[in-house]
Amino acid sequence: MEDLLAPIDAPGLYLEQLAEHHREALRAICPVDDPVWEIYPNHLAGADFDPTFDAILATPNRHSFLILADGEPVGMSGYLNVDAAHNGLELGGTYMTPSVRGTGLNGRIKLLLLDRAFACGFTRVQFCIDARNIRSQRAVEKLGAVREGVLRKQRITWTGHVRDTVIYSILADEWAARAA
Repeated sequence: MEDLLAPIDAPGLYLEQLAEHHREALRAICPVDDPVWEIYPNHLAGADFDPTFDAILATPNRHSFLILADGEPVGMSGYLNVDAAHNGLELGGTYMTPSVRGTGLNGRIKLLLLDRAFACGFTRVQFCIDARNIRSQRAVEKLGAVREGVLRKQRITWTGHVRDTVIYSILADEWAARAA
C-alpha cells in the first residue's frame, strides 16, 4: 500500500496524498457556481466544502491525491475501495478545476494513477461514473476501459438525485497490451 500511495512526480505534474494542509488550496479551486456539482455525488464548495473535505480525509478506504500542475493546485483524484485481497480498486473521486478541463490533463493524471496501480500488482481498476456524466465516460473509454454495465438507482447524490452508475474497468493484461 505504501508504494501505491507514494507521491507521483512527472514532468509538470506532482500528485501527493491529500492532507489537512491542502484544505485551503483545494477550497480555492472549487467554485460554488461550477455546474459540474450537479452531476457529482458530493459538493466540495461553499458551505459544504469543510464537511465534505473532512469526510474525504476520514474515509478509511479512500486515498485522494492533490494534483499540482506546474506547482499550482488544479484538482484531486485517487483510489477508492482498495481491495488488496482481490487485487482490485476503483479510480475516482476526481475533481478538476474548470480552467484545466478539456486540456488533456485529466487523461495524463489517469494514466499515472493506472500505471501506479498496475505496477503495484493490482489486476483490476474500475471506474464508477454517474450515467449523466458523458464527458467522464468518454474519457475512460479513451483510456481503454470496458463498459461493464449500469447499476440502476445506485446512489443518492448531495442534490437528492438518485443516480444510475455506469461501471467501467481496465484489467492488468489489457493495460499491458495497450502499452506494448
